[in-house]
Amino acid sequence: MTVPTRRTPLMKRRRYGFDLRSTALFFVFLAVVVTVLGLAARVAAGAVERRPAWAFVLVVIGVAGFLGLRRRMRVAGVARRAAAALDEAAREAAEELETPAVPPQRTSVEVAVDYDALTPEEFEEAIAALCERDGCSGVEVVGGAGDLGADVMAATPDGRRVVIQCKHYGESHRVGSQDMQRFGGTCFTVHEADIALLVSTSDFTAPALEYAEQCGIVCVDRATLEAWTDGTGPLPWEAAPGGGAAGWETTAAEF
Repeated sequence: MTVPTRRTPLMKRRRYGFDLRSTALFFVFLAVVVTVLGLAARVAAGAVERRPAWAFVLVVIGVAGFLGLRRRMRVAGVARRAAAALDEAAREAAEELETPAVPPQRTSVEVAVDYDALTPEEFEEAIAALCERDGCSGVEVVGGAGDLGADVMAATPDGRRVVIQCKHYGESHRVGSQDMQRFGGTCFTVHEADIALLVSTSDFTAPALEYAEQCGIVCVDRATLEAWTDGTGPLPWEAAPGGGAAGWETTAAEF
């Protein structure tokens, strides 16, 4: 019995076979390219031998062309980056226009702080915490021996330097004129304050308020401090210089 021989399809045999015609055409093309390049190089060398100045001219033209192309590419890159930046800015501006601007509002909060139960050092820490809560930066508690009247220092959100002296007094011990004068002698000249605050857990005498008004020191008494604490009163550094505690009480009453 004769078993038929299975033949490989023609397409498969051609796929793995050696194509003599394609290989010959490739080498012919390669030979033509090499010949043309050789002739071009020979012609160029002959021209340089006959007229050496041409070589310099050709080099100058080539360098100029290269620099011009490079400059165009650089300008094109800058233009693309500028266009991308403008598109991004336009997109952000469109998003901001679509989003209504809502100014931040300071709302009152229920905060109960027993300032009478604090020590003088804890009172200074509490005032520093209020400054940080309301957006001040670089808040430092510097009170102690040799503080020259400054207990807390900070910078307001708009960059003004605030120097604060804290007086943790009892209800019957009001801040007097001598306390105010000692603070007034250093807050501006030594500590270079833009805003000077004297915060007390009690009240101020009339001579102290008069001196504070003359020097531009903002006085924060017990009622104003509590309004600042719970958010029902204005921020101390927003008071006009020389406004005194009376101006603060009027402003706080409007809230």
